[in-house]
Amino acid sequence: MVAIVKGITGDWEIIIGLEMHAQVISNAKLFSGASTDFGAEPNTQVSFVDAGFPGMLPVLNEKCIEQAVKTGLGINAKINLRSVFDRKNYFYPDLPTGYQISQFYHPIVEHGKVYLDMPNGVVKEVGVTRIHLEQDAGKSLHDQSPNETFIDLNRAGVALMEIVSEPDLRSSEEAGEYVRKLRSIVRYLGTCDGDMEKGSLRCDANVSVRRVGENKLNTRVEIKNINSIRNIMRAIDHEAARQVSVMEGGGSIVQETRLFDANTGETRTMRSKEEAHDYRYFADPDLMPLVLTDEYVDAIRKSLPELPDQKIRRYTKEMGLSHYDASVLVSEKLVAEYFEEVAKKSDAKVAANWITGELFGRLNKEGLSIEENPISAAQLSELLELIGNGTISGKIAKGVFDTMFVSGGSAKEIVESQGLTQVSDNSAIQKIVDDVIAQNPDKVAEYRSGKDKLFGFFVGQVMKLSQGKANPSLVNDVLKAKLQ
Repeated sequence: MVAIVKGITGDWEIIIGLEMHAQVISNAKLFSGASTDFGAEPNTQVSFVDAGFPGMLPVLNEKCIEQAVKTGLGINAKINLRSVFDRKNYFYPDLPTGYQISQFYHPIVEHGKVYLDMPNGVVKEVGVTRIHLEQDAGKSLHDQSPNETFIDLNRAGVALMEIVSEPDLRSSEEAGEYVRKLRSIVRYLGTCDGDMEKGSLRCDANVSVRRVGENKLNTRVEIKNINSIRNIMRAIDHEAARQVSVMEGGGSIVQETRLFDANTGETRTMRSKEEAHDYRYFADPDLMPLVLTDEYVDAIRKSLPELPDQKIRRYTKEMGLSHYDASVLVSEKLVAEYFEEVAKKSDAKVAANWITGELFGRLNKEGLSIEENPISAAQLSELLELIGNGTISGKIAKGVFDTMFVSGGSAKEIVESQGLTQVSDNSAIQKIVDDVIAQNPDKVAEYRSGKDKLFGFFVGQVMKLSQGKANPSLVNDVLKAKLQ
C-alpha cells in the first residue's frame, strides 16, 4: 500500500522507519530493585543507582533479559548469545548520571520480521533491524510552575526495549498497522502492556521522500515521541508533504529531530539530529558482556503463547473463518480469548459474525473496550444457542442482545419473560399466511402473473403479523406452497 504524495513537479514516495520504545513488564527496573509501578507519587520509586549517586553499581535484572529474548522470538528474530551494554553520553536534566546505559554495537536481538494484514488483503512484511535494551530517563514536568521545571525520577532506570524497523513502510496506513501489530505481539507475549497513553509504548518516526522510480534514500527527519497511532499517521503525512514542498521549492532537507504538535497537526524543529559519535558510545565498564546459552533461549521459546499470526492460521484452517475476520479477532488478546470461549459452544463463523458485527458495533457506539463488555462469553453463547436450536430468530436475537447489553441477564430468561419464543408450529404459520393472502388479493394476482419480487412483501407481512416470531424458514416454505 504505497502512498503517493502529489507534488507540483511530479509524484513522490514516502519512506518510513519506526523506532518503538516499549517499556518492559517487570516488577523492578533494569539495573536496580526500585519499583516500576505506574502512577506513584513523584520521586518515591528511585534507588541510589537510578539517582546517579557516586559509587553505585548497576545490577542487571534477569527478568528484563527474558522479556527481550521473548520479544525477539515473537518476531522470528535472531537472539545474540553475546551482547554488550554501552554508555550513551548526553546531558539532560532528568538523566542524573549524564549517560544512559544502552546497547549500540552488540544488541541482544537482530533481524526480525513483522507481518501486516492490510485492508486490501495484502500481507506486508516489515523487517526489524534490532531490539536493544536500555534505561528510560526520568520525566521533566513543565506544567507544575510558571517559572520552574520539576523532575520526577520514578521512570529513570525503567527497562525499555527499543525496537527499530527497517525503512520498509511506504504509507502512514502501513505505519499505523505496524504499530498495531507490534503492540498486539508484545501484549500476547506479556512483555509490554502497549499503553500509549501512559507512555509504555512510544514512537519515533523516521520519514523521507523520493521521487517515484528512484532507488536512493534521501535525508530523513526524525519525529520524536509520538503518543498515539492516529498521531503517528498524521505526523507522517504532514512531514512527507512538508518535505515535498521544501524540495520542490529548491530547498534541501536537513537531518534533524522534530516534534509533532497534535493541536495544529504540524511538525516543528526540536534540534539538529545527533549522530552516533555525538554520544561517544563505549562499553559500560561496570557491566560484563551478557552471555546467554542455547538452552536458556530454547526454554523461553517453549514457553511462548500462541501468537496472532498462529491464531489466524488456526482460525482460517480449522474454523473456516475468512482471513479478514480472523485478523480482526486476534488483534487484541482479550478479544481472541472471548471469541474462543464463545466458539466452544457455538458455530465459529456465527460467533465471529456476532462479535465483529453486533458486539464491536455496540462497544464502539458506547465508547467501551472489550474489558468493559457487559456481555460475558457464556451469555453470548447462550444467545447463539437459542438461535441455533430455533427458539428465536436472528432478528429477535438482536433485540435480546440489546437488552442484555443494557441490563445484563440471561438470554433464556429475557426470551421467556418477554414471550419471544419463535413460532415453529406449521398450522399456526399457515393460518397467518392465509390471513396475509386474504388481505392482499391484488398483490397475490400480481405475484402469480410473474412479479416474483413481491415474495419479499409477503414474507414481511407474515413477520409483521407474527410480531417477528414466525420461523423464517417455515414462512418461506408455506408461502411458496400457498402462492403457487
